Amino acid sequence: MAAAKPNELRLIRVYDAPAKLVWAMWTEDKHVTKWWGPRGFTLTTKSKDMRPGGKWIYTMHGPDGVDWPNMTTYHEVIPYKKLVYDHGGNEERPKLFTVTVTFEEHKGKTVMDMTMTLDTPEAAREIKKFIKQAGGNSTWDRLAEYLEHEKSGKDPFVINRTFEAPITQVFEMWTNPKHFSQWLPPVGFTMEYFESDIKQGGTTFYKMTNGETIDHFGKMNYKEITPVHRLVYTQCFTDEKGNLSKPPFEKNWPDMILATVTFAEEGSNETRVTVEWEICGEATEVEKKIFHDTKPGMTIGWSGSFDKLDGLLE
Repeated sequence: MAAAKPNELRLIRVYDAPAKLVWAMWTEDKHVTKWWGPRGFTLTTKSKDMRPGGKWIYTMHGPDGVDWPNMTTYHEVIPYKKLVYDHGGNEERPKLFTVTVTFEEHKGKTVMDMTMTLDTPEAAREIKKFIKQAGGNSTWDRLAEYLEHEKSGKDPFVINRTFEAPITQVFEMWTNPKHFSQWLPPVGFTMEYFESDIKQGGTTFYKMTNGETIDHFGKMNYKEITPVHRLVYTQCFTDEKGNLSKPPFEKNWPDMILATVTFAEEGSNETRVTVEWEICGEATEVEKKIFHDTKPGMTIGWSGSFDKLDGLLE
């Protein structure tokens, strides 16, 4: 896999859907309005002309009430395979960068390979910071969630992060209790194990605490461990004795969550981690709604944990 140039940012995602469906999500306004933009944002399209030289004029509406007018100018449109366009400008400001995105299907799944090209390496570094601060990469997680909802009716939570470390090292950070407990807890919390058996069929029982007023107890039961590519486990909140209970912060949280974590190599020294949560077993409509509405908070929580993992890997 070719490395990005200093003035480029590269992002790869694999979607469990055929290329034609992923293309439709990108190009049909009835779909794109459901996922385009960071979590919490909505979208209004004024016009969309998907031809070379055509423009997509739209406004992003932030959760804080701020509107962000945008204008995309298309340079290359190859149905189901490739788009090249200018992004981030509008009628009053120039583009921020040029995007080249390809869609390649393998056995029913689609690899979306996106390169953002800027004028200088300095500009690329600044945009990378801005995207992270704005939660821009959650756009592609929202696309994964929406695709799954359209296919199966499920409502998962998905989050990705690429780490600058080899896949064996990143996998070790998830499967060694000593390392896992250092980065998983939310910012300001620590994690203590009462039982730590991270193996297929094994169970962990732990406490997360802020050291003052908040103690969370929980269990994970490992269903699948495939080194160095995949982990599947269920997780639930418990009381201090390990009995199933609701968390103190939300009495309508679902009883059981199924977590699937996949690891993929990106280049010689980068690893993309994809975390997918879905409700496991029965849940009430209220619990399903709480799970859906809490996705922005889950994104903040996981992002903080991933930041800590970044630091440990460095």
